[in-house]
Amino acid sequence: MRATAVTQAESRTSDNGHELVLLDLTARGDRPAFEALYRSYFPRLSRFLSRLTQQQELVEEVINDTFWVVWQKAGEFRGNSLVSTWIMGIAYRCALKSLRRNGVKTEELSAAYEDPAAAGLQFEQELRDWLGKGMRHLPLEQRTTLELAYYLGHSCEEIAAIMDCSVGTVKARMFHARVKLRNLLPGLGGMTDKGQA
Repeated sequence: MRATAVTQAESRTSDNGHELVLLDLTARGDRPAFEALYRSYFPRLSRFLSRLTQQQELVEEVINDTFWVVWQKAGEFRGNSLVSTWIMGIAYRCALKSLRRNGVKTEELSAAYEDPAAAGLQFEQELRDWLGKGMRHLPLEQRTTLELAYYLGHSCEEIAAIMDCSVGTVKARMFHARVKLRNLLPGLGGMTDKGQA
């Protein structure tokens, strides 16, 4: 288990080094480097943003807005975080602006949340559907925090940078989200207090 964590950390460091080079070239106006960053991040951002809205055209608009900011601000990146943290933070803020601009209230996003059907086994699919139902009931900030941590593998420090809040706020959101899920999931799964005994 520890060896896996070390391997993942080494991989992230290696990826970040490559992305730093691409970002530096982008800051100098190198279009092929910018396109390489775009191609690398498009699937990851698409998965993340699809959890905030099911409108594919809106997802693509936010990705384009994100990379417009990356193109303009690449030279301002100071290396205080991973490149991925910086880009995810831009995407998160662009998504919030775009959703508000399109008249979507953050309370309404809970109804739009849908966990993609990735598992082939029926049990895993049912588990994902059950968890997806629970996630729909969480406030946007709590749901996004869990998404960034458990689906995209970001640390509390990275999530704080992405969401422009303190690490303490990230931990509090995770705590409250887990408590809400613990209370919600039995009822959503058809279990009652009697059924849990």
